[in-house]
Amino acid sequence: MTSEDQEHDQDQHAPLAAVAASADVLRHPEAGEHLLTALERERAARFRYEAARDDFTAAHILVRLCAARLLGLPVTALTLAQNCPDCGKADHGRPYLPDHPDVHVSLSHTNGVVAAGAGLRPIGVDVELTARSGSLLDVAGRVLGPAELAQVRSHPEPGVAFLRQWVRKESLIKLGRASLDGLAAVDLSALPLDVPAGRPLHSRYQDLHLLDWTDPAHGAAVSAVSTAAPRIALLTTPSAG
Repeated sequence: MTSEDQEHDQDQHAPLAAVAASADVLRHPEAGEHLLTALERERAARFRYEAARDDFTAAHILVRLCAARLLGLPVTALTLAQNCPDCGKADHGRPYLPDHPDVHVSLSHTNGVVAAGAGLRPIGVDVELTARSGSLLDVAGRVLGPAELAQVRSHPEPGVAFLRQWVRKESLIKLGRASLDGLAAVDLSALPLDVPAGRPLHSRYQDLHLLDWTDPAHGAAVSAVSTAAPRIALLTTPSAG
């Protein structure tokens, strides 16, 4: 992976966020199911459809690539685990690196696209396909506050506008700063809704730094949030031929 420093963020230790097509991750020269733990391989095998299995595998590889880039370590040196604080099971829940407790990681996957983040401070990432914006709009009244809902409804593309707030709030959940049943109380109406395609948008919410990204190549909306300003990490794959 390579990284690009963005505008005011020149800290080489700043959190990294990446988004890529699942197929591109699986073709990465450092990728392979050998990176997964036995539990991860078992979980991947439970998926009924190959595409969903690929998304799961790609997300679990991409988060390792981000962490390896952050730490300057080979990806094979990293083990990923998960833990659910509610039931204590290890087959779901917040991801972490058992051998590097000072590193925070997050991952997300949707149909054919994955996102991941790694940082020395807590980080949350989420990705959704813009094609889903219409169906997600049905839940807007339950996850948006009054000011946010008014903004979304008055936007020229309400579905796209809602999707932006949705990935931001999902990132906050993964960061541990919001809960699913309390999303309407998180007011992000002061943040811009329009994110230029292919260009990161940095903004602030309370003490948090948000990085929003609209990825036209993958038809995806991505958000990363941390207490330090995240930077974009680019996945590099072998050139054809």
